[in-house]
Amino acid sequence: MAKRDYYEVLGIERGASEAEIKKAYRKLAFDHHPDRNPGDSQAEARFKEATEAYEVLRDPERREQYDRFGHAPFGGAGGAGGFSGFDLADALRAFMRDFGGDMGGFGDLFGGGGAGRGPRRGDDLQVRIKLSLEEVASGVEKKIKLKHARPCGTCSGRGGSDPVTCTQCQGQGQIRRVQQSFFGQFVNVSICPRCNGQGQTFRETCKTCGGDGLMTAEETIAVRVPPGVSNGNFIPLQGQGDAGPRGGPAGDLIVLLEEKPHPVFERDGTDLHVEVPAAFPLLALGGKIEVPTLEGTPATADVPAGTPSGKVIRMKGKGLPGLRGGKGDLHARLVVFVPTKLGAHERKALEELSGSEAFKPPRQGKSFGDRVKDAFAG
Repeated sequence: MAKRDYYEVLGIERGASEAEIKKAYRKLAFDHHPDRNPGDSQAEARFKEATEAYEVLRDPERREQYDRFGHAPFGGAGGAGGFSGFDLADALRAFMRDFGGDMGGFGDLFGGGGAGRGPRRGDDLQVRIKLSLEEVASGVEKKIKLKHARPCGTCSGRGGSDPVTCTQCQGQGQIRRVQQSFFGQFVNVSICPRCNGQGQTFRETCKTCGGDGLMTAEETIAVRVPPGVSNGNFIPLQGQGDAGPRGGPAGDLIVLLEEKPHPVFERDGTDLHVEVPAAFPLLALGGKIEVPTLEGTPATADVPAGTPSGKVIRMKGKGLPGLRGGKGDLHARLVVFVPTKLGAHERKALEELSGSEAFKPPRQGKSFGDRVKDAFAG
């Protein structure tokens, strides 16, 4: 499927300034952010599309390539421009980098903020944790075993001793190559492979880490999940991603939250829905019924006489907590229970009652035969 024009995606003119690009993306990203549209696949797609467009147009060199060659330098669906497999995690990282502190929601609630802009920052990592509905209601602390890059203990993350200017990039940390394509020439800028973008090498390279100043470590990290989160929410943990090479700042750990289906309750925002079997005599005569709650202790609800099957009883404040306070409601749908095994006494009583006019359902308008007669009589 062909991609839309990036300027069209952001709703801006081709001559838009950097400030206008940032403003347009910020509005779209906030409108379609997964936290504000949980479970909405269309909003997620728009969020990813807007972020991808922003990532190209915010960068002067990428924007120049795009203005000249369109999507071709970026491989159409990805490729040379580095957007191959651009997914939700990529979009969230880009958003957090520039606007994480402005989210007015999860960024504040979890103490998160935008990712740092320092040079040679370590990679962000992503993990998923699954939560039961009970854990969503009460909040929970989860332990995560994580393998990530940490500073080398031998060289303290420096990569070696006696630094010298890299002879391949002359200390720039980048290699610039002019490449020819069907559309003409364009400049490809890549990290220097010799110094890994640092502009320096060492006369004596650390033998433990091979010069990048990193080694893999396994750690157990505690993640505090507050009550009321939703499927698709995420928690950014600053500095818990991979450490940057040669003393660079660490990336973030992005914890994506998944909600497991519950065998009894269905969730709708902060409201819960549950079906409760009810005996026919109770629905007919009225009385009280026990309704299961997420806490495990049943709540008692009043059932008026003559309550039909399918009636929903609303129990205020028995639902889930909200992230910013308050609680939703519990909606109990009463469904008549039909026994499958009857004793002789019960069967005889029902047979006697079945002949009563009170137990006969009302007629729903005229029968088909009556309507045919009326048609011919007219």
